[in-house]
Amino acid sequence: MSIQRRQFVAAVGSAAAAGIAGCTAFRSREEGAITGETLRLTTTTSTYDTGLLDELNAPFEDRYGVTVEAIGQGTGAALETARSGDADVVMVHARSLEDEFLEAGYGINRRDLMFNDFVVVGDADDPAGVSGSTDVEAAFTDIAEAESTFVSRGDDSGTHAKELGIWDAAGVGDDEFGEWYLDGGGGMGEILTQTDQGGGYTLADRGTYLSMRSDIGLEIHVEGPIGDGPDLLANPYGIVAVNPAVHDNVNYDLAMAYIGYLTGLESRERIEQYAVEGEQLFFPEAVSEEPNFQQYVPEGWDGTDD
Repeated sequence: MSIQRRQFVAAVGSAAAAGIAGCTAFRSREEGAITGETLRLTTTTSTYDTGLLDELNAPFEDRYGVTVEAIGQGTGAALETARSGDADVVMVHARSLEDEFLEAGYGINRRDLMFNDFVVVGDADDPAGVSGSTDVEAAFTDIAEAESTFVSRGDDSGTHAKELGIWDAAGVGDDEFGEWYLDGGGGMGEILTQTDQGGGYTLADRGTYLSMRSDIGLEIHVEGPIGDGPDLLANPYGIVAVNPAVHDNVNYDLAMAYIGYLTGLESRERIEQYAVEGEQLFFPEAVSEEPNFQQYVPEGWDGTDD
Protein backbone atom coordinates (compact mmCIF):
# COMPACT_ATOMS: atom_id res chain seq x y z
CA MET A 1 0.00 0.00 0.00
CA SER A 2 1.47 3.34 -1.02
CA ILE A 3 1.70 6.41 1.19
CA GLN A 4 -1.18 8.02 -0.72
CA ARG A 5 -3.43 5.06 -0.16
CA ARG A 6 -2.49 4.83 3.52
CA GLN A 7 -3.20 8.52 3.97
CA PHE A 8 -6.54 8.20 2.22
CA VAL A 9 -7.66 5.21 4.28
CA ALA A 10 -6.50 6.87 7.50
CA ALA A 11 -8.19 10.15 6.63
CA VAL A 12 -11.51 8.58 5.79
CA GLY A 13 -11.35 6.20 8.72
CA SER A 14 -10.69 9.02 11.17
CA ALA A 15 -13.86 10.78 10.00
CA ALA A 16 -16.08 8.43 11.99
CA ALA A 17 -17.27 8.14 15.57
CA ALA A 18 -17.52 5.07 17.78
CA GLY A 19 -20.24 2.70 16.57
CA ILE A 20 -22.84 3.37 19.21
CA ALA A 21 -25.58 5.35 17.43
CA GLY A 22 -28.86 3.61 17.91
CA CYS A 23 -27.54 1.21 20.51
CA THR A 24 -29.40 2.97 23.33
CA ALA A 25 -32.69 2.61 21.52
CA PHE A 26 -31.73 -0.94 20.58
CA ARG A 27 -30.78 -2.17 24.01
CA SER A 28 -33.53 -0.34 25.85
CA ARG A 29 -36.07 -2.67 24.31
CA GLU A 30 -36.37 -6.34 25.08
CA GLU A 31 -35.29 -8.44 22.12
CA GLY A 32 -38.76 -9.90 21.77
CA ALA A 33 -40.36 -6.47 21.56
CA ILE A 34 -39.34 -6.00 17.92
CA THR A 35 -40.02 -9.56 16.80
CA GLY A 36 -42.18 -9.65 13.69
CA GLU A 37 -41.60 -6.01 12.73
CA THR A 38 -40.46 -4.91 9.27
CA LEU A 39 -37.79 -2.33 8.53
CA ARG A 40 -38.15 -0.50 5.22
CA LEU A 41 -34.68 0.24 3.89
CA THR A 42 -34.02 2.12 0.69
CA THR A 43 -30.44 1.92 -0.49
CA THR A 44 -28.13 2.31 -3.44
CA THR A 45 -27.92 -0.30 -6.17
CA SER A 46 -24.22 -0.80 -5.37
CA THR A 47 -24.90 -2.26 -1.92
CA TYR A 48 -27.69 -4.33 -3.45
CA ASP A 49 -25.86 -5.58 -6.55
CA THR A 50 -22.66 -6.55 -4.71
CA GLY A 51 -24.50 -8.83 -2.30
CA LEU A 52 -23.21 -6.92 0.75
CA LEU A 53 -26.73 -6.10 1.86
CA ASP A 54 -27.67 -9.77 2.22
CA GLU A 55 -24.47 -10.38 4.17
CA LEU A 56 -25.35 -7.63 6.65
CA ASN A 57 -29.12 -8.04 6.87
CA ALA A 58 -29.40 -11.79 7.39
CA PRO A 59 -27.79 -11.84 10.88
CA PHE A 60 -29.87 -8.83 11.97
CA GLU A 61 -33.08 -10.49 10.83
CA ASP A 62 -32.23 -13.86 12.37
CA ARG A 63 -31.17 -12.49 15.73
CA TYR A 64 -34.16 -10.26 16.35
CA GLY A 65 -36.89 -11.98 14.38
CA VAL A 66 -37.50 -9.02 12.08
CA THR A 67 -37.62 -8.49 8.33
CA VAL A 68 -35.58 -5.96 6.36
CA GLU A 69 -37.47 -4.96 3.25
CA ALA A 70 -34.78 -3.48 1.00
CA ILE A 71 -35.30 -1.49 -2.17
CA GLY A 72 -32.26 -0.88 -4.37
CA GLN A 73 -32.43 2.56 -6.01
CA GLY A 74 -30.15 5.37 -7.06
CA THR A 75 -29.39 7.78 -4.22
CA GLY A 76 -31.78 10.45 -5.53
CA ALA A 77 -34.66 7.99 -5.82
CA ALA A 78 -33.84 6.42 -2.45
CA LEU A 79 -33.99 9.80 -0.71
CA GLU A 80 -37.21 10.68 -2.52
CA THR A 81 -38.77 7.44 -1.27
CA ALA A 82 -37.77 8.44 2.26
CA ARG A 83 -39.13 11.98 1.79
CA SER A 84 -42.49 10.43 0.99
CA GLY A 85 -42.45 8.45 4.23
CA ASP A 86 -42.11 5.12 2.41
CA ALA A 87 -38.85 4.16 4.12
CA ASP A 88 -37.61 4.01 7.70
CA VAL A 89 -33.91 4.35 6.94
CA VAL A 90 -31.75 5.20 3.92
CA MET A 91 -28.23 4.05 3.01
CA VAL A 92 -26.75 6.22 0.26
CA HIS A 93 -23.51 7.67 -1.12
CA ALA A 94 -23.86 11.28 -2.21
CA ARG A 95 -23.13 13.63 0.68
CA SER A 96 -24.53 16.73 -1.02
CA LEU A 97 -27.88 15.00 -1.53
CA GLU A 98 -27.80 13.63 2.02
CA ASP A 99 -27.21 17.16 3.30
CA GLU A 100 -30.25 18.47 1.43
CA PHE A 101 -32.29 15.65 2.99
CA LEU A 102 -31.06 16.55 6.47
CA GLU A 103 -31.47 20.31 6.04
CA ALA A 104 -35.08 19.82 4.93
CA GLY A 105 -35.77 17.93 8.18
CA TYR A 106 -36.51 14.55 6.62
CA GLY A 107 -33.52 12.76 8.10
CA ILE A 108 -31.87 12.62 11.53
CA ASN A 109 -28.98 10.83 13.20
CA ARG A 110 -26.86 10.45 10.10
CA ARG A 111 -23.80 8.21 10.46
CA ASP A 112 -20.76 7.51 8.33
CA LEU A 113 -20.86 3.82 7.48
CA MET A 114 -18.19 2.73 4.99
CA PHE A 115 -16.40 3.75 1.83
CA ASN A 116 -14.90 2.49 -1.36
CA ASP A 117 -14.08 4.49 -4.48
CA PHE A 118 -15.09 5.15 -8.05
CA VAL A 119 -13.13 3.91 -11.04
CA VAL A 120 -13.32 4.63 -14.75
CA VAL A 121 -13.76 1.33 -16.56
CA GLY A 122 -13.94 0.55 -20.23
CA ASP A 123 -13.13 -1.68 -23.14
CA ALA A 124 -9.68 -3.26 -23.06
CA ASP A 125 -8.81 -1.52 -26.36
CA ASP A 126 -9.04 1.86 -24.56
CA PRO A 127 -9.93 3.92 -27.68
CA ALA A 128 -9.51 7.28 -25.86
CA GLY A 129 -6.09 6.32 -24.49
CA VAL A 130 -6.90 7.11 -20.85
CA SER A 131 -5.50 4.00 -19.19
CA GLY A 132 -3.16 4.74 -16.32
CA SER A 133 -4.16 8.39 -16.03
CA THR A 134 -4.00 9.89 -12.55
CA ASP A 135 -6.07 12.91 -13.64
CA VAL A 136 -9.69 11.89 -13.99
CA GLU A 137 -10.75 15.30 -15.35
CA ALA A 138 -8.17 14.97 -18.13
CA ALA A 139 -9.36 11.42 -18.82
CA PHE A 140 -12.96 12.63 -19.19
CA THR A 141 -11.78 15.40 -21.52
CA ASP A 142 -9.92 12.84 -23.65
CA ILE A 143 -13.03 10.64 -23.85
CA ALA A 144 -15.11 13.60 -24.99
CA GLU A 145 -12.55 14.77 -27.56
CA ALA A 146 -12.25 11.24 -28.96
CA GLU A 147 -16.05 10.93 -28.92
CA SER A 148 -15.65 7.50 -27.40
CA THR A 149 -18.83 5.91 -26.13
CA PHE A 150 -19.58 6.83 -22.51
CA VAL A 151 -22.53 5.25 -20.71
CA SER A 152 -23.96 7.43 -17.94
CA ARG A 153 -26.17 6.23 -15.08
CA GLY A 154 -28.50 9.14 -15.87
CA ASP A 155 -30.64 8.35 -12.83
CA ASP A 156 -29.80 10.99 -10.19
CA SER A 157 -27.83 8.37 -8.27
CA GLY A 158 -24.73 9.08 -6.23
CA THR A 159 -22.61 7.73 -9.09
CA HIS A 160 -24.43 9.95 -11.57
CA ALA A 161 -23.90 13.00 -9.34
CA LYS A 162 -20.18 12.21 -9.10
CA GLU A 163 -19.94 11.76 -12.87
CA LEU A 164 -21.62 15.10 -13.58
CA GLY A 165 -19.28 16.78 -11.11
CA ILE A 166 -16.27 15.39 -12.96
CA TRP A 167 -17.57 16.58 -16.34
CA ASP A 168 -18.08 20.01 -14.81
CA ALA A 169 -14.58 20.03 -13.32
CA ALA A 170 -13.23 18.98 -16.71
CA GLY A 171 -14.98 21.92 -18.35
CA VAL A 172 -17.19 19.73 -20.52
CA GLY A 173 -20.77 21.01 -20.54
CA ASP A 174 -23.83 18.92 -21.33
CA ASP A 175 -24.22 20.90 -24.56
CA GLU A 176 -21.06 19.13 -25.72
CA PHE A 177 -22.50 15.66 -25.21
CA GLY A 178 -23.08 14.11 -28.61
CA GLU A 179 -24.25 10.73 -29.80
CA TRP A 180 -21.25 9.21 -28.04
CA TYR A 181 -22.79 10.05 -24.64
CA LEU A 182 -25.47 7.51 -23.74
CA ASP A 183 -28.03 7.85 -20.96
CA GLY A 184 -28.27 4.33 -19.59
CA GLY A 185 -30.88 5.12 -16.95
CA GLY A 186 -30.27 1.98 -14.90
CA GLY A 187 -28.60 0.58 -11.83
CA MET A 188 -24.84 0.11 -11.63
CA GLY A 189 -24.93 -3.55 -12.61
CA GLU A 190 -27.10 -2.81 -15.63
CA ILE A 191 -24.86 0.07 -16.72
CA LEU A 192 -21.74 -2.09 -16.51
CA THR A 193 -23.44 -4.69 -18.71
CA GLN A 194 -24.49 -2.01 -21.23
CA THR A 195 -20.96 -0.60 -21.29
CA ASP A 196 -19.49 -4.06 -21.82
CA GLN A 197 -21.83 -4.77 -24.70
CA GLY A 198 -21.30 -1.37 -26.33
CA GLY A 199 -17.53 -1.20 -25.95
CA GLY A 200 -17.45 2.12 -24.15
CA TYR A 201 -16.48 3.69 -20.84
CA THR A 202 -18.39 4.37 -17.64
CA LEU A 203 -17.85 5.52 -14.08
CA ALA A 204 -18.49 2.71 -11.59
CA ASP A 205 -18.11 2.12 -7.89
CA ARG A 206 -15.27 -0.32 -7.30
CA GLY A 207 -17.44 -2.75 -5.32
CA THR A 208 -19.98 -3.37 -8.06
CA TYR A 209 -17.29 -3.60 -10.70
CA LEU A 210 -15.31 -6.18 -8.72
CA SER A 211 -18.44 -8.22 -8.02
CA MET A 212 -19.12 -8.42 -11.80
CA ARG A 213 -15.59 -8.44 -13.19
CA SER A 214 -15.55 -12.14 -14.02
CA ASP A 215 -18.69 -11.80 -16.13
CA ILE A 216 -17.71 -8.74 -18.18
CA GLY A 217 -14.72 -7.72 -20.28
CA LEU A 218 -14.23 -4.23 -18.87
CA GLU A 219 -10.94 -3.10 -17.34
CA ILE A 220 -10.11 -0.33 -14.88
CA HIS A 221 -8.45 2.52 -16.80
CA VAL A 222 -8.47 5.24 -14.12
CA GLU A 223 -8.08 4.23 -10.49
CA GLY A 224 -9.69 5.85 -7.46
CA PRO A 225 -7.79 6.62 -4.23
CA ILE A 226 -7.86 3.02 -3.01
CA GLY A 227 -5.79 2.21 -6.09
CA ASP A 228 -3.59 5.30 -5.62
CA GLY A 229 -5.76 7.47 -7.86
CA PRO A 230 -7.19 10.95 -7.21
CA ASP A 231 -9.17 11.70 -4.04
CA LEU A 232 -11.91 13.15 -6.25
CA LEU A 233 -13.01 9.55 -6.82
CA ALA A 234 -13.56 8.76 -3.12
CA ASN A 235 -16.96 7.18 -2.47
CA PRO A 236 -18.21 7.39 1.15
CA TYR A 237 -21.53 5.86 2.26
CA GLY A 238 -23.82 7.20 4.96
CA ILE A 239 -26.92 5.89 6.73
CA VAL A 240 -29.76 8.12 7.93
CA ALA A 241 -32.94 7.50 9.92
CA VAL A 242 -36.13 9.07 8.60
CA ASN A 243 -37.46 11.73 10.98
CA PRO A 244 -40.54 10.42 12.85
CA ALA A 245 -41.57 14.00 13.60
CA VAL A 246 -42.19 14.43 9.86
CA HIS A 247 -43.62 10.98 9.14
CA ASP A 248 -45.21 9.40 12.20
CA ASN A 249 -45.67 6.11 10.34
CA VAL A 250 -41.95 5.34 10.24
CA ASN A 251 -40.48 2.68 12.50
CA TYR A 252 -37.89 4.90 14.16
CA ASP A 253 -36.97 2.50 16.98
CA LEU A 254 -36.22 -0.28 14.52
CA ALA A 255 -34.36 2.14 12.24
CA MET A 256 -32.08 3.20 15.09
CA ALA A 257 -31.61 -0.42 16.12
CA TYR A 258 -30.47 -1.16 12.58
CA ILE A 259 -28.12 1.84 12.51
CA GLY A 260 -26.64 0.71 15.82
CA TYR A 261 -26.12 -2.78 14.41
CA LEU A 262 -24.53 -1.59 11.15
CA THR A 263 -22.16 0.80 12.92
CA GLY A 264 -21.11 -1.75 15.54
CA LEU A 265 -18.07 -3.99 15.70
CA GLU A 266 -19.80 -7.10 14.34
CA SER A 267 -20.89 -5.34 11.15
CA ARG A 268 -17.49 -3.68 10.87
CA GLU A 269 -15.94 -7.13 10.72
CA ARG A 270 -18.48 -8.35 8.17
CA ILE A 271 -17.82 -5.35 5.92
CA GLU A 272 -14.06 -5.82 6.22
CA GLN A 273 -14.27 -9.50 5.37
CA TYR A 274 -16.70 -9.19 2.47
CA ALA A 275 -14.64 -9.84 -0.66
CA VAL A 276 -14.85 -11.12 -4.21
CA GLU A 277 -11.95 -13.17 -5.52
CA GLY A 278 -9.91 -12.06 -2.53
CA GLU A 279 -10.51 -8.32 -3.04
CA GLN A 280 -12.27 -6.28 -0.36
CA LEU A 281 -15.25 -4.36 -1.77
CA PHE A 282 -15.97 -1.89 1.06
CA PHE A 283 -14.05 -0.40 3.97
CA PRO A 284 -15.90 0.28 7.26
CA GLU A 285 -15.55 3.70 8.86
CA ALA A 286 -18.17 3.80 11.61
CA VAL A 287 -15.70 2.98 14.40
CA SER A 288 -12.73 5.27 14.98
CA GLU A 289 -10.42 6.43 17.74
CA GLU A 290 -11.01 10.04 16.71
CA PRO A 291 -14.72 10.90 16.55
CA ASN A 292 -15.95 13.29 13.87
CA PHE A 293 -19.21 14.82 15.04
CA GLN A 294 -19.66 16.56 11.68
CA GLN A 295 -20.99 13.28 10.33
CA TYR A 296 -24.30 13.79 12.11
CA VAL A 297 -25.12 17.12 10.42
CA PRO A 298 -24.81 18.71 6.96
CA GLU A 299 -21.19 19.35 5.99
CA GLY A 300 -19.98 22.76 7.09
CA TRP A 301 -22.80 23.28 9.61
CA ASP A 302 -21.53 24.78 12.87
CA GLY A 303 -24.80 25.48 14.68
CA THR A 304 -24.67 29.24 14.20
CA ASP A 305 -27.08 31.38 12.20
CA ASP A 306 -25.91 32.97 8.96
